[in-house]
Amino acid sequence: MNALTVAISPCPNDTFIFGSWILGHVPGPHNQDARFFWHDVQELNQGALSGAWDIVKVSAATALRLTEYSILSCGGAFGLEHGPKLVTRADFHGRPQTIAVPGLDTTAMCVLRAALGFSFEPVPMIFHSIVQAVLSGTVDAGLLIHETALVYDRYGLALHTDLGHWWREATNNLPLPLGCIVLRKSLQHVQSAVEATLCASIKHARAHPQDTWPFIAALARELDTTTLCRHIDAYVNDYSLDMGPHGQAALSTLQTFGTHA
Repeated sequence: MNALTVAISPCPNDTFIFGSWILGHVPGPHNQDARFFWHDVQELNQGALSGAWDIVKVSAATALRLTEYSILSCGGAFGLEHGPKLVTRADFHGRPQTIAVPGLDTTAMCVLRAALGFSFEPVPMIFHSIVQAVLSGTVDAGLLIHETALVYDRYGLALHTDLGHWWREATNNLPLPLGCIVLRKSLQHVQSAVEATLCASIKHARAHPQDTWPFIAALARELDTTTLCRHIDAYVNDYSLDMGPHGQAALSTLQTFGTHA
């Protein structure tokens, strides 16, 4: 049996969710071997659109577009209190015309278009380059995701729009679906086993944080423990174990926003 190919990002919520599986603390589905790959979120979205891997962490907005993959009930990232943040330099005023974004296919981009309600020029770049692009004046504003969105003020940046807050107001407090795990439809016979492995991996990481913490910290962008813990607490929650009806409703709402963006 061929090894499963699994692609995720190096952000803390992904490495927390998958870490116990990757490190062998929980068995893979049907004890099948797996090969793991790390990519930026936009690279993951594009790879999934071309069918590059068996199991992929993608932006929720991209997951809704995929025809060759199924969305798994677990392993996703849903924001309850936090979400992507649009930031500017402290001395910037007015509407930003150029905005650095972490990819055109990301959930953050989809929600930003709906939230702002005015036209702008998106400038796609890898997510960890956005802060410097804003500080240097290359763009008027930047759309921050992952752990950097939690510490934008550390860089002297000003908050323009909190997309997590906007989403809660616009959807009557639905969770914000940021990322989903998708499985190639031709592998549906292992879907329940993959979901069981992911749930076991999350539960092991929660019960035995010392087993996965060095791995999580080694791949993270922000290095201090407090920020990494805040990131994991923000995006790994009960919806990561089972998105349930509220998670499904959030995805349906996001799809509506994407249609009208």
